[in-house]
Parts: sequence; structure tokens; C-alpha cells
Amino acid sequence: MLKIVLKRSYIGTPEKHRKVLRALGLRKIGGQVTMAENSATKGMIRVVSHMVSVEKTDE
Repeated sequence: MLKIVLKRSYIGTPEKHRKVLRALGLRKIGGQVTMAENSATKGMIRVVSHMVSVEKTDE
């Protein structure tokens, strides 16, 4: 499992990045979600890696 936290604002980002963040379930700065570690999730994280922080969890 991966814990994903939004660290930067949506403001001024391309629409593609906004859609990826919404798909991840991140809405506000400091918002956290826990998602399964798979290729789809990793691809979304790669697109917005400059805006989020990611840690592995043992859930």
C-alpha cells in the first residue's frame, strides 16, 4: 500500500495534472489517501510527482 499526500496547490497546473489528482482522491493541500501499489497508481504518481509525497505502508 502507498500513502500519498498532496503537498502543493492545484493553482496554475495543467488540466491533465488536476484530473490525475482528482482521480487519486486528493482535493486539499495536506490531504492523504492510501492506495494499492500497482502500475496504474505508480503511473499517476509519476505525472504529479512534483506535487505529492509518497511512502510505503504495511496495510
